[in-house]
Amino acid sequence: MERPGSAHSESGLRGDYARAAADYTVPQRWNEYTAEQNARWRRLYGRQAELAGQFASQRFLSGLARLDCAEAIPRFADADRALGDTTGWQLVAVPGFIPDDAFFAHLAARRFPVTRWLREESELDYLAEPDVFHDVFGHVPMLFDPAIADFLEAYGHAGERAVQAGALDLLARLYWYTIEFGLVFEEGHLKAFGAGIVSSAGELVFAVTDKTVPRLPFNPLRVMRTDYRIDAFQDCYFVLESVDQLMRELLQLDLGPLYERWRSVPPVSPGTLLPGETSWHAVGQPS
Repeated sequence: MERPGSAHSESGLRGDYARAAADYTVPQRWNEYTAEQNARWRRLYGRQAELAGQFASQRFLSGLARLDCAEAIPRFADADRALGDTTGWQLVAVPGFIPDDAFFAHLAARRFPVTRWLREESELDYLAEPDVFHDVFGHVPMLFDPAIADFLEAYGHAGERAVQAGALDLLARLYWYTIEFGLVFEEGHLKAFGAGIVSSAGELVFAVTDKTVPRLPFNPLRVMRTDYRIDAFQDCYFVLESVDQLMRELLQLDLGPLYERWRSVPPVSPGTLLPGETSWHAVGQPS
């Protein structure tokens, strides 16, 4: 799937783009997955599900249970039937990263792009590009949540407007620090729901338990002004009161004037605390 705002060249990415349709979709070709790949999936799933049980949001865990894909790489059509009964989303297979306009169009139509290939054995702990495990294990469980389902559709429509306004970087940071690397309070404890965290063995523990990394209360403008890391654990995280806050905050934003004011202003370095800000400890209390 695309990370909005990512510059890329198809020639530098794995994935069979030659057989992609105009909207960058491809058949999943589930029968082409090997027994070895499905065994690798089971190991990845088993390790990550155990960690998620400790550190992930209950809303993520509820969606993961509904997805029911512990034993093998799931058929996207099976996931579509479960999603269709709850939030009306469906999965579309893609070769890998896709252009922003295609990504936003899919989201606006409640279609979530999912990379079809699985990482190699040597990439179990780190992967530069999102694969089917990142996309399915990390993203799809939250598509069962009505708040995230509605937010992503609205984000798709907002993305098209951000491109026209020359402000895609601002909106991309909102996706990054929530859908990819978001934290949330649940019963007084920090939990992860962002796909980049819950699909990573190392970052899931780090994001929730590290005593030094800054964690700031979610504020959409602050998030949109904050740069992020793509090559290491994040230098800061933003914490939602609940995932319902995402859609509520987005509906209250007047994005046009915000883009006009901030699109040419250099972003805040990740990990930097602005005057008056305080970060939260891993237990969820302000420092």
